[in-house]
Amino acid sequence: MLKTVLRGLLTLIYKVEVIGLDNYHQAGKRVLIIANHTSFLDPLLLGVFLPDFITFAINTHISQRWWLKPFLRLSKVFPMDPTHPLSLKNLIQHLIQNDSKTVIFPEGRISDTGTLMKIYDGTGMVAEKSGATILPIRIDGGQYTHFSKLRNIVRLRLFPKIRIHILPPTLMVAHKELSGKNRRKHSGAVLADMMTDMMFASSRYQQTLFAQLLEARSIHGGKHTVAEDLERVPLSYDQLITRSIAIGNALKTITDSGENVGVFLPNSTKTLCVVLGLQLHGRVPAMLNYTTGSAGMLSACHTALVKTVLTSRRFIDLGKLSAEAEQLAAQVNLIYLEDLATGISKAHKIKALLQSKTANYWYKTDRYNPDDAAVVLFTSGSEGTPKGVVLSHTNLLANHKQISARISFNPQDVVLNFLPMFHSFGFTVGTLLPVLNGMTTFFYPTPLHFSVIPEIAYDINATIMFGTNTFLAAYGKKAHAYDFFSMRYVVAGAEKLHESTRQLWADKFGIRILEGYGATETAPVTAVNTPMDYKAGTVGRFMPAMHHKLEAVDGIETGGKLHVKGPNIMRGYLLANNPGVLVPTTSVYGDGWYDTGDIVDVDDDGFIIIKGRSKRFAKIGGEMVSLTVVEQLATKAWPDAQHAVISLPDPKKGEQIILLTTQKSANLSELTAVATGFAAIGLPKKIIEVDTIPVMATGKVNYPAVTELAQSRLS
Repeated sequence: MLKTVLRGLLTLIYKVEVIGLDNYHQAGKRVLIIANHTSFLDPLLLGVFLPDFITFAINTHISQRWWLKPFLRLSKVFPMDPTHPLSLKNLIQHLIQNDSKTVIFPEGRISDTGTLMKIYDGTGMVAEKSGATILPIRIDGGQYTHFSKLRNIVRLRLFPKIRIHILPPTLMVAHKELSGKNRRKHSGAVLADMMTDMMFASSRYQQTLFAQLLEARSIHGGKHTVAEDLERVPLSYDQLITRSIAIGNALKTITDSGENVGVFLPNSTKTLCVVLGLQLHGRVPAMLNYTTGSAGMLSACHTALVKTVLTSRRFIDLGKLSAEAEQLAAQVNLIYLEDLATGISKAHKIKALLQSKTANYWYKTDRYNPDDAAVVLFTSGSEGTPKGVVLSHTNLLANHKQISARISFNPQDVVLNFLPMFHSFGFTVGTLLPVLNGMTTFFYPTPLHFSVIPEIAYDINATIMFGTNTFLAAYGKKAHAYDFFSMRYVVAGAEKLHESTRQLWADKFGIRILEGYGATETAPVTAVNTPMDYKAGTVGRFMPAMHHKLEAVDGIETGGKLHVKGPNIMRGYLLANNPGVLVPTTSVYGDGWYDTGDIVDVDDDGFIIIKGRSKRFAKIGGEMVSLTVVEQLATKAWPDAQHAVISLPDPKKGEQIILLTTQKSANLSELTAVATGFAAIGLPKKIIEVDTIPVMATGKVNYPAVTELAQSRLS
């Protein structure tokens, strides 16, 4: 009777929704339920909404508290200490000897972050040795109640909606070949992965970006600041949605549904509103890389069948891009935002404001298919002709949820985003991730101001920053030791993080750079080191729900060419030789698999070691030599210089390795001195001194330009 009354009361107050009850019934009789711990309400919620009389394995000290006494009438409590071996053995015996459904909170405490915290290894041993069926359950929404520990971190509300996600039951495979601490550690890691997978699988990523934006406003509040730029006018959720609707309504009259619309704009809050305004009415922003010049942008427009390009006169003037704008205007319809703004009357603004206030009612979640295109980004072209990468709403949001399942961030975080929006790192992670998850993103228009950016980080109290090795190395040298005092996470991607850069940040700022790995085609994060899963020299572990296979490569003894599959993998390519036609993602392993072209190895703990691009290997005298490794040797020999390694045809040995470096008087003997254990056949045949190494706008080495430079110097 009490359970029925409490169920009705909690349903009325919190609109509790139980998802996946069939999974509960399929789990059987002897079940270990693993759940995240969001608030003091969690045991009550599970005890009331799960059908049977549940046993709770709860910390001994907590089980003795007075406010748990009424709860004891609804379930059985098994007091335990997750750090005490005998207590864990008793719990294992309980599970083996009794057909019962027992709940355990593997974090051992209520979350102070709103996301998963440390998972105790001992809980993993309980799961393995008991042989019980494991039933993952995620409680979502409790973190926003006043019963959580997140006061002054998230916006607490009286009656937030709470969802209880019951995922499919599973078993933990026993690893009897391991023993002692190794077995305990492995079991804990497997359980942590189960919990991470649970967090991702129960997330709501299959919706449109605008629907996610509205959901974020409901969670964090319309007045919550989410974006700012150099104009220093903070933009709240209410303002962002209103302006995006006003711009979207204006663009709707001059574009067609499903049309790819070029965006030739810098990092700013206005560009964010343009992108969201286009997506609101089913238009697809095609982000143009203006650093490639008019020829590169026109090529992109041709590939994606872009007829209309949006830009700004102020941007054109400040960026000295008048010539590029004129050449674009000769072939596409170039629209300036200033002209568009004059057509938005006061009545239009009032309409947009009313639509913003009522958007939760008129914007239907099924209005557009989440699997439709959300953006077209273009590959960097660092090793060939750029291609249009079509990413869906699901692709982008899945990558966000994958990241949030592994790394803790909250509405108090401030992201300093200087990576351009035409780059996937800057678009998906630097721009949309914070905006759609309650953080604030600060837009800075260029990553090349090496002295200014550390000052900006200090001024805005930035807590998160994403960058490439090239940029992070430059900022580290220019910055004052206190400029990054508030920084929680610095994440490196797009190129190899040099050991010298890692050490510089550790010594000067006390910051451990988290190196990750990805591609535009994977939206972009494929793997990343995290505070809890970190191994220097690797790019971290795969994101949740990502599968991988390693294709054998001749001459490579360990590892192979990486192919990946998951919900964040692009819909397909747009190619210049067949404009506007989507080429679906596929590889030698079938449809939906993406061939990264990277040669990697994956260690026993799941960490990825990048050996190089498949195109970044040279075959010399029948041996495969990684050009990336040769670059790392050069960096080790001359850490303060820039280096790029390429291969050119050689009449005798097939290929020859060429090193271009900014190091003065560089010679082979100095390189040989640091190449301990490295075969002499892999050392450069020629070393060319240059003033600068050609790079892309994102900081990645421009290898076609490097090759041309080398050929010109050798001819």
